[in-house]
Amino acid sequence: MGARRDHYRDPDAPLPNSLKPGAAALVTDECGRVLMQRRGDSGNWSLPGGIMEVGETLGECAVRETREETGLDIAITGLLGIYTDPAHVIAHADGEVRQEFAVVYYGQVIGGEISISDESTEVKFLGLEELEALPVHDTVRIRLRHHAEQRPSPYLG
Repeated sequence: MGARRDHYRDPDAPLPNSLKPGAAALVTDECGRVLMQRRGDSGNWSLPGGIMEVGETLGECAVRETREETGLDIAITGLLGIYTDPAHVIAHADGEVRQEFAVVYYGQVIGGEISISDESTEVKFLGLEELEALPVHDTVRIRLRHHAEQRPSPYLG
């Protein structure tokens, strides 16, 4: 752990020096539980996701990252929101300090089996009430809250 540190509304946060488009997926099971991974770098529970690569769409990025991090194949079914809050910066051990830029898609499992990756220590579907007692970063809690609110349109922020 320690290769990444999230800062949110922290006046002592380092200044961002990077901005990269990223995608995440909010995937639920038949019971409404959310697919979460426990990050190896921070220990926090998070949605699967990562940085877009050249040659793919942002939706393809969400599908690829979900497969890499959880072992599950998903289909994109909608859009939870766009999250670009400059008050959320991610400091990496190599000196990169990235401003948040994440598009969070809704997805549904179409295949695969749950497995962990080198980026995660656990992967499982968790109920929103279970997540309240687990380590989850504030910015992920915002996304989970937006999901729980069943908003009629995506969050644009």
